[in-house]
Amino acid sequence: MAAPFTLRKIGVPPNSANLTEARRRVFDFFRAACRSLPTVMDIYNLQDVVAPSQLRFAISAQIRNNAHVTDPKVIDLLLFKGMEELTDIVDHAKQRHHIIGQYVVGEGLVQNTGSKDRGKSDFLKNFYTSNYF
Repeated sequence: MAAPFTLRKIGVPPNSANLTEARRRVFDFFRAACRSLPTVMDIYNLQDVVAPSQLRFAISAQIRNNAHVTDPKVIDLLLFKGMEELTDIVDHAKQRHHIIGQYVVGEGLVQNTGSKDRGKSDFLKNFYTSNYF
């Protein structure tokens, strides 16, 4: 189980000097997260639920959700949050259903299919979508 030790060595320095350095740190984080996937698959016994490539896609989707951020300080904060999440997962601070709910069934892989709108009329669907502020 060498992955937790390697994750602690990477760390996220407090401040990036510029956007290029912050971008490099994002790639380093993605690389570290992908390298820890076999350990995560073993710890949480996810082989029967999801493939490593699907988890890799979920990680990249989480990173792409913040692709619009250009402030290096905000990127550093997001990297810190990502490293904390990854450390919690690798250190087994979460349970299997947390991982499955958040990264397999939740926002990660399976997108919202609109199941909450099932059985509603078209009028109500249009009303709800037009009247949210």
